[in-house]
Amino acid sequence: MSALLTEISAAISRASGSPFSAAHSRTVHGGDISQAFKLGDGSRTFFIKLQPAARIALFETEAAGLAQLQVAQALRVPQAVCHGIAAGQAYLVLEYLPLVSQGDAALLGRQLAQQHRVTAPQFGWARDNWIGATPQPNGGRDDWIDFWREQRLGYQLRQAAENGYGGALQTDGEILLAHLDAFFDGHMPVPSLLHGDLWGGNHGFLANGDPVVFDPAVYFGDRECDLAMSELFGGFAPDFHAAYREAWPLDAGYAVRKTLYNLYHVLNHANMFGGSYVAQAARMTAQLLAHIR
Repeated sequence: MSALLTEISAAISRASGSPFSAAHSRTVHGGDISQAFKLGDGSRTFFIKLQPAARIALFETEAAGLAQLQVAQALRVPQAVCHGIAAGQAYLVLEYLPLVSQGDAALLGRQLAQQHRVTAPQFGWARDNWIGATPQPNGGRDDWIDFWREQRLGYQLRQAAENGYGGALQTDGEILLAHLDAFFDGHMPVPSLLHGDLWGGNHGFLANGDPVVFDPAVYFGDRECDLAMSELFGGFAPDFHAAYREAWPLDAGYAVRKTLYNLYHVLNHANMFGGSYVAQAARMTAQLLAHIR
């Protein structure tokens, strides 16, 4: 057995209070920005994610985010077993949940609404974390518009400028930041507990149909952010959207604000991958400005 698996096995044994010695491992899809594999001993199986050792904080915050979502007692998330550094690599050990692509989408919508009813005194979170491979600042703010301006869109626009994405994206972006209030007439969100990265690839279902979400970028913010992200790349059944709206209706302004909220994720993709995402972010910014001119 490699030194990496030996050390991870020992960590699992300590964390679980039961001896574990890896007998087999298999690379699996699902780590996205991380390497991922299943690790088993014949009776128990775990999901392992790996990153360079310098990125251990990414796994520390992911584990803390999963724990935060568990406290809500709404949506099922995999339990974080342990994390650390082994053989020069950062690792995160998660409960292994065999998932399928279809299940009770309406229950997912109702449980997400239940999670969003968990609130905090301020927008943000106890610590900064990551959205994909990009740092996500979460310093607490009392004002949601200021939070979105400074720690979401403004932060991503500054990253885009450093990456060489200037021109209309930056010019229009600065105008948009200065006029964010126009999108919130009568809308006063409370700091709801958000998954934070709720695209279709970050949810699945157990064999009995129960929904599961994973890979969060947790913070407290406008609940519309999760709903908007769920529409950005698709992958959520109509029953999900209908059940959420029945449990907690959205106001008419969401139809425009969802573009404002998804701009954050498209900018993040532009900063991570470049290419067509840069042009998409510029189009979305121009589209938003058209609503206030």
